[in-house]
Amino acid sequence: MTDLVKNAAARSSSAERDVVPLGEAIKVWTRVAALSFGGPAGQIAVMHRIVVDEKKWVGEHRFLHALNYCMLLPGPEAHQLAIYIGWLLNRTLGGMIAGSLFVLPGFLAILALSYVYVMFGNLTFIDGMFFGLKCAVLAVVIQAVFRIGSRALKNRTMIALAATAFVAIFFLHVPFPLIVVGAGLIGYLASRGGVAAFKAGGGHKSGPGAILEDKDSILGEEIPFHARPNLAWSLKTSGALAAAWLIPVAALLITLGPDNVFSKIGIFFSEMAIVTFGGAYAVLAYVAQEAVQQLGWLRPGEMLDGLGMAETTPGPLIMVTQFVGFLAGYRNPGTLSPLTAATFAAVLTTWVTFLPSFFWIFAGAPFIEKMRGNIALTGAMSAITAAVVGVILNLAIWFGLHVLFHETTSLTYGSWTMDTPVLTSLSLPSLILTLLAATAIFRLRMSVITTLLASAAFGVGWTIFAS
Repeated sequence: MTDLVKNAAARSSSAERDVVPLGEAIKVWTRVAALSFGGPAGQIAVMHRIVVDEKKWVGEHRFLHALNYCMLLPGPEAHQLAIYIGWLLNRTLGGMIAGSLFVLPGFLAILALSYVYVMFGNLTFIDGMFFGLKCAVLAVVIQAVFRIGSRALKNRTMIALAATAFVAIFFLHVPFPLIVVGAGLIGYLASRGGVAAFKAGGGHKSGPGAILEDKDSILGEEIPFHARPNLAWSLKTSGALAAAWLIPVAALLITLGPDNVFSKIGIFFSEMAIVTFGGAYAVLAYVAQEAVQQLGWLRPGEMLDGLGMAETTPGPLIMVTQFVGFLAGYRNPGTLSPLTAATFAAVLTTWVTFLPSFFWIFAGAPFIEKMRGNIALTGAMSAITAAVVGVILNLAIWFGLHVLFHETTSLTYGSWTMDTPVLTSLSLPSLILTLLAATAIFRLRMSVITTLLASAAFGVGWTIFAS
């Protein structure tokens, strides 16, 4: 009986103990957030360098295991990885703090830039800066097509999926969520049927080397008490997060009606948070298709301006959605002042975009061991990633039309429609700067941040000279 009491006390102590001091963790997550430039690849690299290599809080094997899980989820994987590791080290509070700090610097930076954009956007300096950023962003998106394509399109089947997705979204205007669901279903069924093209190796290390690496970390191989599967905790925590996510949206619908811009923002970005697999560039394709072409919240060039903001500020690239919401509120203020409506819209957009990431992690993280090695799930994700390449190619062409040409027109053949440029409206300065930015990225291997800043400076100089 005495041993049972001691064991129970030990388990209770383990349940209440953080792996690392919370104060130290907050300092580290603040540092990670401040250095999180360069999109998800750069953010994950920063996190790995600090948390795995420098602090040795978690091992390589556990870090990559968590990353694999986050890559299965909709939404920004770097943000979800921060939540996951924060939770692993400091329980629920640690995950909430890590995820919130990861978003906060980018939110504040883009909010400030959004104010500048709507209040001083007609100044020559501001016009020139965003002119340069648009051209650089086009080069960055083209790079994303090649980078993701080289990783995802390993065989003819995957190339065919990417091509089909491109045709579906570019010519037939099939909604992005349907493309994701269709590709995932194809991959899932094909994997279960044993189709070799959909098989993929795991992304994490395994074997003795990985185990030794984890032994060298503070957490070691131990599974913390709070990280063991606990259905009651998962239901309670994820239920509270779901309520915090959906109740405000429902309240807006009830009080303001479905046609109000704030209701539309809540619904649109909540839907986006559920269906946007494949990273930020896939999200941009979805947002561009809906927010620009269907909802009319902003113009194509403004979408590029927002992406330029997100590329040059810390935090997830998906923060561009905050700028979209800001402009939607600014131009549809109702009884509020434009800036007040815009600020509320930016907060609402950020809330419904990022809160689901906490939901996914807290609902599923304790059970991820059951997902490891799931062949059918791996096949579904491989197919979705391949389809996303086609979606991003659509985004690159769409951006290119609106960056390089002042006018476009639509051609229709039966159910097929496509935007085509008016060749006489070609912008020579935009073409030259885009080619320079592409050369910097592809040939000179310059970083995205350096290319964006140089392009912005070039854009300012050109605009001042031309005026």
